[in-house]
Amino acid sequence: MSKRPIPAKSELEVARIVWDLGVATVRQVLDALPVERGLDFKTVQTYLRRLEAKGYLETRREGRSNVYRPIIRPDQVVGEVTDDFLNRLFDGQVLPLFQHLVNDRGLSDVEIRQLRELLDRLEDES
Repeated sequence: MSKRPIPAKSELEVARIVWDLGVATVRQVLDALPVERGLDFKTVQTYLRRLEAKGYLETRREGRSNVYRPIIRPDQVVGEVTDDFLNRLFDGQVLPLFQHLVNDRGLSDVEIRQLRELLDRLEDES
């Protein structure tokens, strides 16, 4: 597991936009954010700089603008954030989290079938 600092929720929202766009300036990220978020240019710029400092983005200068590009894939970040969450809240145990999600949110018939297929595949592999 990486020792990168885990991004804050607001930083992850900004990072997702950069992942979706591939490369982006502060203005492009700001324009892609939902209006109801109410973020301004300086705040988005701060989030992007933090993501760069934490090792999630890199930047290059184009004219007067910084252009940000992801250097970490979204699935890597999901793994790191999930591992951090599991370790902090569930002492690294997956089953209590899974039980909570199933009991609290439930599963559709399609999700139950997919879960059965996954468990069957895991059982076959072991």
